[in-house]
Amino acid sequence: MHNLTSKWVQKLELLDIAFQPILNIHTGKIYAVEALLRNFRDVGFRSIFELFDTAYEEGVLYSFDLALREKTFKKFTKITNYEKIKLFYNLDNRLLSMPDFKVGNTNAILKKLGIKKENICFEISERHEISEDTSIEKIITHYKSENFCIAIDDFGVGYSGYKLLFDSTPDIIKIDRYFLQDIDKSMKKQLMLRSITNLSIQLGIQVIAEGVETQGELLTCKEIGCHLVQGYLVQHPTKDTTDIVDIYQNIVTILKNSKRNFHNNAKVEKFIQNIPPLHKHQQMNEVVEYFKKHKTTQITPVVNKLNEPVGIFYENQIKEYLYSPYGISLLHNDTSDKSKLKNFIIPCANSDINSNLQTIIELFSNNPESAGIIITKNSSYYGFLSARAIISIMNEENLIVARDQNPLTKLPGNRMIQKYISKIEIEESSHMLCYFDLDNFKAFNDVYGFRNGDRVIQLFADIMHKNLPSDFFKAHIGGDDFFVANKVYHEQESSLNYISEAIKIFCQNAKAFYSQDDRERGHIVAKDRDGQLRKFPLLTVSASIILTNKKNRHNFSTTINDILSLQKKVAKAESTHIAISSII
Repeated sequence: MHNLTSKWVQKLELLDIAFQPILNIHTGKIYAVEALLRNFRDVGFRSIFELFDTAYEEGVLYSFDLALREKTFKKFTKITNYEKIKLFYNLDNRLLSMPDFKVGNTNAILKKLGIKKENICFEISERHEISEDTSIEKIITHYKSENFCIAIDDFGVGYSGYKLLFDSTPDIIKIDRYFLQDIDKSMKKQLMLRSITNLSIQLGIQVIAEGVETQGELLTCKEIGCHLVQGYLVQHPTKDTTDIVDIYQNIVTILKNSKRNFHNNAKVEKFIQNIPPLHKHQQMNEVVEYFKKHKTTQITPVVNKLNEPVGIFYENQIKEYLYSPYGISLLHNDTSDKSKLKNFIIPCANSDINSNLQTIIELFSNNPESAGIIITKNSSYYGFLSARAIISIMNEENLIVARDQNPLTKLPGNRMIQKYISKIEIEESSHMLCYFDLDNFKAFNDVYGFRNGDRVIQLFADIMHKNLPSDFFKAHIGGDDFFVANKVYHEQESSLNYISEAIKIFCQNAKAFYSQDDRERGHIVAKDRDGQLRKFPLLTVSASIILTNKKNRHNFSTTINDILSLQKKVAKAESTHIAISSII
């Protein structure tokens, strides 16, 4: 099988393989290992790339890779419970252009070593895309036609990116570290990752956050919806197969201690349908029998031999078989593509049972034609959440929000404010919290009436909507009191500028509610709280602001309420109408 010179045989003997684990991002359970070449300097190369470039130039790339593949697969079988995980093996795009390339060699190696095809995932990048013969699409098409799992490495930094998702639809993508480094501190990176992740999941593609090195990166990627994680935070690559374990307690501890964990399993669990899945390699005559047995089932998930979801199948897809003699004959023709279920699988989004509820809702909302979402547990099929079920969950969530909405401004009320504060109290990020109070509002209300008072309150709510970014949490405490908050990244100034601008706009627009005489005088005359007539300035708004430190959450709720109350008087006396403090 391997046609190598003695020189390359010697190099192969000196080379070794290290494995780096890939975990379920929600549980810390192992999903796969990536094989990484080691000892390349011992055989005279400065880098792995130089080694493969030399093999290519000498015309032995395919023979060398095939021998290395066998060596890697063999070492993979030394990992405890290797049968239950995947091996990610990096392929060089130039393999197909080698004159000795031959179909079927990988299957022969797997058969020899007793490894299932489902255990292997070929990882491909754009690095060597130099001609049509070495295109990434060509090598993906080849190995997908042989029913191998395909992962795209370094996704987002190559030229083909989204074109690859459309044309080739890999099974897995690995988000390049460029997008993940310090992602917990960058809203821009979070928006980009969310966009990539949502689109990929809609296409039935799993997403790996690769190169994760900090707790903040891990938890942000988990919150956004990535399925899997790999990086130094989990474990450095190791040549010792005994270092590869089933559960990574360091990650479990981070997930357990993370105060971002808002479990909604029970809410989702009651809506999950435990539909028995079909298997990817089943014949269509077996599929027909399945639907005869499960008469009320219209959609069923499809899984592979490792019980991983690969898509869904609609019951109405078999109608062509049932209503024509030609269709029935196809059912029994093993050589026909029409007789195999794998050729009819439709992509379907899947999400872990431990995913954030809002992530599940967002996945569904982004695809109005979706039949539902497959729910997994530790990457294995767990059940199906139908479109109707997700709509029911959304309605329940909307009712909760509606019950707490202020009827005048339609903004969230005190219960949602407390829920938000409880959430940021347990997050690792810094935040800005702002309490707005309309100044001289009671006097205005007394003189101009409650209807105009309501209009002023609506004016400020509209200003918040229009002038504060969408990532700001906006709420109405009640009366003339409002609350906003947002996550603070590198710069605090931009958040403060938005607050300052909202104050200026309100102070200017509120003048329109006064008579011309009162506007010219710059005040109104009304009774104070003691019943005495006095002059009151025109409406303004004051902002009491707290900047929280991500490391200090001791007695958080009590502390911020005390500070906000004390600062209200200070803010009213300031020319800017803003008072700021920081919890250090």
